[in-house]
Amino acid sequence: MDNNEHKMKRGLKSRHMQMIALGASVGTGLFYGSAPTIKLVGPGIILSYLLAGIFIFFVMRMLGEMSVREPVSGSFSYFADKYWHKFAGYLAGWNYWFLYMIAGMAELTATATYVNFWLPDFPQWLTILICILVIITVNLINVSFYGESEYWASFIKITAICCMIIFGLYLIFTTMGPFPQNFSNLWVNGGFFPNGAWGFAASLAVVMFSFGGVDLIGITAGEAENPEKTLPKAINQILIRILIFYIGTMVVLMSLSPWDQVGLQGSPFVQIFSNIGIPAAANILNFVVLVAALSAYNGILYGTSRMLYGLAKEGNAPKIFASLSRTGIPMVGILVSAVVGIILVIMTYYFPKELFMYL
Repeated sequence: MDNNEHKMKRGLKSRHMQMIALGASVGTGLFYGSAPTIKLVGPGIILSYLLAGIFIFFVMRMLGEMSVREPVSGSFSYFADKYWHKFAGYLAGWNYWFLYMIAGMAELTATATYVNFWLPDFPQWLTILICILVIITVNLINVSFYGESEYWASFIKITAICCMIIFGLYLIFTTMGPFPQNFSNLWVNGGFFPNGAWGFAASLAVVMFSFGGVDLIGITAGEAENPEKTLPKAINQILIRILIFYIGTMVVLMSLSPWDQVGLQGSPFVQIFSNIGIPAAANILNFVVLVAALSAYNGILYGTSRMLYGLAKEGNAPKIFASLSRTGIPMVGILVSAVVGIILVIMTYYFPKELFMYL
């Protein structure tokens, strides 16, 4: 029990956990970060996602086994502290927090890009500030409200990706649209690996960033209703998610457009449907990728606040981070993590165009 006699609530239901598992890693890395990655590796990005996905799956299987045995919010930081060394837990937890602060900045930067698709003159820094305030509110209410918001955000993302894959396959196998060559874009224009082994190796850094979010399943264990039942189901869905959402999406994307024509001005998904001449689809997809970016930052704020809570419980962070509100929310961790986003508002004011790839 905490010093203020409040405890975390196990308010994440089974349906919340399933949707979080399906949609947690479907965010900016796939929708927006895939564009510069394609420039690095070409159609070989399909293999990049497959190789990275295999590593991710095995890591999450291991984390899942430990989380079922001890469902705590500190997740891998707690396990490193308990079973390896206190410094290992300290390093894992603070490294996670720091890197996800940077990832959160990247997600917020992408939201500004998506809003500019509709409102080109709207200040990017103002978009980011509004997004921060909205996500802070969602996280401060209670964990059930967070779970519900992620449930519907994941539902939107998954539905959109499935529809895009189905519609993309229809375009590939029919004469609709300017892409009659079917799958030939996978090997023409310089081959499957037009930039060679170096391009493939360089792509893995951004691809691994795309999978950021799967670890959220381990952190939610401390607030899941029945972790011994919901966690195994959620973990085992990761392999299916990799095959369908990442590999399937990249096969369709690389088949519909020559790899060297995918630009950095916005999401490649939106660009392709705009080129086909379906502006409504482009607007819908832009809304989806905006939801994806907000959902990713929502998960980041949730995960980093719980990590700070776990670190404080282990004695690796100031005790104030272990305090909870009456609804069982680590309010201090949420607010401190959110303040870092304010730094991004200032950075975006000075570097509105280049900031995403810098991060």
